Amino acid sequence: MDMATSSSDVAIEGLRPLLSDKEGLDEIAAAKIEKLTAELQEQEQEQDHECDPVERIKDGFIHFKIHHFDKYPDYYKQLAEGQHPKFLVFACSDSRVSPSHVLNFKPGEAFMCRNIANLVPAFNQLRYSGVGAVIEYAVKHLEVENILVIGHSRCGGIEALMSLPADGTTSNDFIDDWVKIALPAKAKVESEWSDATFEQQCEYLGRESVNLSLVNLLSYPYVQAALANKALKLMGGYYDFVNGTFGLWKADFDIKPPIII
Repeated sequence: MDMATSSSDVAIEGLRPLLSDKEGLDEIAAAKIEKLTAELQEQEQEQDHECDPVERIKDGFIHFKIHHFDKYPDYYKQLAEGQHPKFLVFACSDSRVSPSHVLNFKPGEAFMCRNIANLVPAFNQLRYSGVGAVIEYAVKHLEVENILVIGHSRCGGIEALMSLPADGTTSNDFIDDWVKIALPAKAKVESEWSDATFEQQCEYLGRESVNLSLVNLLSYPYVQAALANKALKLMGGYYDFVNGTFGLWKADFDIKPPIII
């Protein structure tokens, strides 16, 4: 570690006691100290061209601790007692599309499941139990009020699905089998947009796969029951990180409670 980096470490450590005892500072002074601390941390990261994973994790937690955990103690004390999220969110594992950043979800607001291509398989107790467990826990026990499935632009999983050979051959151990969940969506795209370019078909497929996942959610009995009781809403979303837009639509499935005879 060079002298500049060491100096910034010392400066940051010197500022932290002031941040933890803001009662003796006015708001303007406290804000300036926080800004200076953030700038020093950014300079330190810029100087370290080769990412040290341990230091990156440490810096990330320190930033969270200063700007969130220590800043809002009552909020995090409440979260420590239990979680009551309003959303169950399905999103892609892609590092560019974290819902916590894109939709500014705070801790405790959204129960999340992230996987390749943000897919929801149909109910199947023999396969995909990980996804099924998320849905069961979120709907039955946490009683979330909304399920949101988010697709996104330039998705590698969607491109893999669109590129699958017609003869069924595979080149991956897990990816190809997983994305085949959305084969019905691919068939629709190939039928309705056969003249589109590959890139355009992938964009269409990204949205159609979200709709398919919304339909697949209906195969889970707890989802059906919550929808019938008007206790749950299903929504689809599409994040275009090329143009910086977010599309949102409701899935209106008119499911009524069963008539007991």
